[in-house]
Amino acid sequence: MLTLSDVLEALTGHRLGPNQEMVEYGPADPQPDRAKLAGAKVFGASVYGPTGPQVPVHARVINEAAVDSRQVIPGALFVALPGERTDGHNFIGDAFKNGANLALVQKDTSAQFPTIDLREKPDLAQMTLPTGLLAGAPFCLRVENTLEALQQIARFYRRKLDVRVIGVTGSVGKSTTKELIAEVLSQRFRTMKNTGNLNNEIGLPLTLLRLGAGHQRAVLEMGFYVPGEIALLSDLALPEVGVVTNIGTVHAERAGSQEEIARGKAELVESLPPAPRGVAILNYDDPWVRGMAGNTRARVFYYGLDPQAELWADDIESMGLDGIRFRLHYHNEILYMRVPLIGAHSVHTALRAAAAGIVEGLTWGEIIDGLRLSTTQLRLVAVRTENGALILDDSYNASPESTLAALNLLNDLEGRRVAVLGEMLELGRYERQGHELVGLRAAEVAQRLIAVGERAKIIVDAARKAGMSKARITWVAGVPQAIEVLNAELKEGDIVLIKGSHGLR
Repeated sequence: MLTLSDVLEALTGHRLGPNQEMVEYGPADPQPDRAKLAGAKVFGASVYGPTGPQVPVHARVINEAAVDSRQVIPGALFVALPGERTDGHNFIGDAFKNGANLALVQKDTSAQFPTIDLREKPDLAQMTLPTGLLAGAPFCLRVENTLEALQQIARFYRRKLDVRVIGVTGSVGKSTTKELIAEVLSQRFRTMKNTGNLNNEIGLPLTLLRLGAGHQRAVLEMGFYVPGEIALLSDLALPEVGVVTNIGTVHAERAGSQEEIARGKAELVESLPPAPRGVAILNYDDPWVRGMAGNTRARVFYYGLDPQAELWADDIESMGLDGIRFRLHYHNEILYMRVPLIGAHSVHTALRAAAAGIVEGLTWGEIIDGLRLSTTQLRLVAVRTENGALILDDSYNASPESTLAALNLLNDLEGRRVAVLGEMLELGRYERQGHELVGLRAAEVAQRLIAVGERAKIIVDAARKAGMSKARITWVAGVPQAIEVLNAELKEGDIVLIKGSHGLR
């Protein structure tokens, strides 16, 4: 449970003494002297409200935090972040109307709302309540930087909790891995995970502030955009288990190279505590990830398709939209598995979740029950159209690695295979190579190719060089034109894969 007292300590470094409490005066006070109360010290007196004794201000519970006033729930902390397009300071009033009892601000809001200035990290015993603050009323805390303050609060709160954190990072498959690990661990532990894309310097602190004293495990996806980001997220979350999926070319435009991406992802395993408490779960099949064993003090647990891994799989069979079958090996044990993950490449996701279950002491029965839950295929959505075509919508995002995996899935399905492939963003120096690899595989898999976006012309050229006839290829500038082409020719039995970067949606 996060309280205002915790927030104040996190932001000022000062802790309340055992006999100190913040003073809050309400309408029920017997003949209060408003002139005196306006400058009353924050600490050292009882607290009264409209119906008698009330909860002291410093004991106000902060239910969670939000940066969007529309997502505020009663009792929340609203964090006013300045932005390029919008400024959270313009929505403080909306946040208070929706029930926020506190707001972090970095601009002067004292003319509009009661505000306590914490920029000089004052001694709490010398602080005074802002003029006009009544019992139960929301107010603002002014800081130098609201994002850094949010992170400070999350860091402080995380260290109050006895919860074991499993961090997940990698170029492809992070979200599905996070979801499946959470399903597996939930078979025994009260487990929390970050939702949606709350995996960055803003989202992860918000997630940490949703943790409760009853949570035993937290599975947290950690995104990478620039060097040092995962080190920051790890410092906030204190993971004891780190899972790395793979190293690809996504975000190479920002990071510079695969080597830089690998170095950034390795910040997770570098942050882990020493063995036996710390465990790094690494993909043996990926040389970049396998090499991270030298970057950690934690125990290394390898998974993969190579028998050299501690946990490995073979006899992998894709059953199309019905999932996959494979044989799992762990030391001297062999298990025959069937899981509802789509595409043969998803065996690595299953192995990662199983590895996390093993590391956390689950039985095989618990692990298998978690793997068999069918709610973890996040990105790909299969929809049957009125004319009998099957649409595989995997358009949330795209990298060369994930697009090749999606094309491999398309290859497992029967029907006229149509690939609608958008350009892939943020590939940097790998832009041409990545699009060419996709074009070559599309020529092998699809009977029809529709390429979308300027960079997708590279896909078209590669497919043509691989022998795909011009009549089977259409290039369009944008999504509306692609929809027109599809609507004009889709028929019963067609299998349509839609894949492209999120920025094109």
